[in-house]
Amino acid sequence: MRKDCDHIIDYAIRQVLPDEAVRRALTGKEFSPGRLILVAVGKAAWSMALSAHETLGDRISDGIVITKHGYSQGPIGGFKIREAGHPVPDADSFSATKEALSMTAGLTEQDTVLFLLSGGGSTLFEDPECSPEDLQNVTSQLLAKGADIVSMNIIRKRLSKVKGGRFAMHCMPAKVYAVVLSDIIGDPLDMIASGPAYPDSSTCEDAAETVRRFGIILPPLCRDLMKLETPKTLDNVETVITGSVRELCRAAADACEELGYETHFLTDCMDCEAAEAGSFLSSIARSWQNTDHSVAFIAGGETVVHLNPGGSGIGGRNQVIAFSAAEKIAGLKDTAVFSVGSDGSDGPCDAAGGYVDGTSLSKLKAAGLNPFDVLMDNDSYHGLDVIGGLIRTGATGTNVNDVSIVLIRR
Repeated sequence: MRKDCDHIIDYAIRQVLPDEAVRRALTGKEFSPGRLILVAVGKAAWSMALSAHETLGDRISDGIVITKHGYSQGPIGGFKIREAGHPVPDADSFSATKEALSMTAGLTEQDTVLFLLSGGGSTLFEDPECSPEDLQNVTSQLLAKGADIVSMNIIRKRLSKVKGGRFAMHCMPAKVYAVVLSDIIGDPLDMIASGPAYPDSSTCEDAAETVRRFGIILPPLCRDLMKLETPKTLDNVETVITGSVRELCRAAADACEELGYETHFLTDCMDCEAAEAGSFLSSIARSWQNTDHSVAFIAGGETVVHLNPGGSGIGGRNQVIAFSAAEKIAGLKDTAVFSVGSDGSDGPCDAAGGYVDGTSLSKLKAAGLNPFDVLMDNDSYHGLDVIGGLIRTGATGTNVNDVSIVLIRR
């Protein structure tokens, strides 16, 4: 079962790497005769920039790549390569963004900014309107409260000089050609990486409601910023979406079918609590135990985790999904539940996700661990590590949400 899991993940991720998609978006594209400046931002920024460099070569006048710490894979032509903090912005996020703003300042109508954008950009690409400390504090609160990505970005747009369309305004009168790898359900362009080059659909009322709903405590200046509207129109931007979670699910389904599983696609919009998702997937596994043939169930999306204030462990939403299923599939024959983040990073650790099967609970108990206690300590990472249930892929070069899978082999 674990061998099947690893094959499915490897195949699915390879199918959603942005290389070919970026080439398709750029091949034959005619740019204005002026300068062409590349700005690549996000967890997939390095791979996207490499593809652009291979496609356009010396046509690109200058460029900068801003990605997560540990995600760059070496030099790309003469581009500046910068690594920055995620999921909370750090000093490297701020300094790299200022470099990008300097590189794109003073452009003319004949110039174009090639903006390659992927998930993680909300943190990696940031020039705050408030103090860096206030921004980090608000971001940490949103993460701890289990805010979904859209809710987080509604708030973060109003604390930033580059989000909510403001980067595109900065580039004016130059044109912006944005190639976007979507990491948000439904591909809302104004929310992916907080929409640096797209008009904002959210309002001040939306921001106020989000603050109330999650109980966020805002410093005085941040409270004032919540009252400011973001740009609603931009006429210098053309956008192309190159990938999404639906493609990830489709690729996972192809891999399952290749291995002989009858595949059932559940959703590409799963956005509930991670523990609830794990319970739901385990209930499907129990319902299908009488099947006389191998079956697979696939769900894509992005769940959330509410951290227990008393917990001191580490983990991520995909690890929580898997760990939460362990007890309920205990003893089931040839049955597994696993979940993985397509970017290779699930929470503040080196795992992409987690895997459990019918033997996992007995292994946990043999190690002296109680599943409930592990989850209360926010420590799915170490719980899975003890039983060999961590999935490690390393940085993948893409970022199109998560995929969760139930396998029953007969």
